[in-house]
Amino acid sequence: MARIAGVNIPTNKRVVIALTYIHGIGPNVANMICEKVGLDHTRRVNELTDAEILQIRETIDSDLTVEGDLRRQVSMNVKRLMDLGCYRGLRHRRGLPVRGQRTHTNARTRKGPAKAIAGKKK
Repeated sequence: MARIAGVNIPTNKRVVIALTYIHGIGPNVANMICEKVGLDHTRRVNELTDAEILQIRETIDSDLTVEGDLRRQVSMNVKRLMDLGCYRGLRHRRGLPVRGQRTHTNARTRKGPAKAIAGKKK
């Protein structure tokens, strides 16, 4: 089992798909990594040599912010907004949608399950 950036990536999947299991690497970035290392997109993780895995690991370490560092960076950005007291920070603090979505209906992912209001039904 290959371990890259602190994540055990699945061995029976294609390299491009397996790299997306790392937080901060999506399909486009995974393709870019494979092209930079010179891997065929049809290769599977269990077919890779140790040298190729090391090359992938070095490419990710040198070029990208992934996993713990990325999560820390995002949380620090959100914390900064909250400390500033700007509109986006207030929305984060209250657990409401940040990017202008409506909240009269919907927004259940951010707000949580609907709370019953007594005497609402007429």
